[in-house]
Amino acid sequence: MIPTGATRFRPEHPTYGGRHTMGSTTPGPHTRPARGAVRRQIEQLVREIAKFGAVGGAGLLVNLGVFNLVRHVTDLQVVRASVIATVVAIAFNYVGFRYFTYRDRDKSGRTKELTLFLLFSAVGLVIENGVLYTATYGFGWDSPLQSNVFKFLGIGIATLFRFWSYRTWVFRTLPAKEAVASAESFLEGGPAHRPVLSGSTAYGKADRGR
Repeated sequence: MIPTGATRFRPEHPTYGGRHTMGSTTPGPHTRPARGAVRRQIEQLVREIAKFGAVGGAGLLVNLGVFNLVRHVTDLQVVRASVIATVVAIAFNYVGFRYFTYRDRDKSGRTKELTLFLLFSAVGLVIENGVLYTATYGFGWDSPLQSNVFKFLGIGIATLFRFWSYRTWVFRTLPAKEAVASAESFLEGGPAHRPVLSGSTAYGKADRGR
């Protein structure tokens, strides 16, 4: 028996009064934006890889085409013909990466960008042609088919290095100061950009103005 006049105890519902209890598994307000940011980063990376692959695939055709053409019309050794083909492909790739894959990246400091591009491309050239050199002079695999196979293998290994180095050091993202400038322009905008005051805040300011 509950005494007359006593208040009945009613356990609070997990969401009673709009509050979540300690054991509630409902996502908080900060969970969804975080997941959205991660999803956007993944989608951006996938698009970047697709664009890089498109330019790299075209560069691969240029590389192998020039390689076989030089071998066919000249008496140059295999590795020398490969180096010439790699240099032509590097020039082709720079145009594709700068104006297609990374056209939205920072465009300031073109001299530094080109210098770093040539530096990392030279490292990629060594990797690519080092594989071919080892196969040709280390194991004697120098038939036209074998040369193309190891040329292709060297390009694949060098491409992994180029993708990492280009996106990290050469075609860098826009500096943070540009994002800050964009935020400042938003805050300094007209009345359309200013937040609407809540009812209590508006009344408080009106009372103070009397």
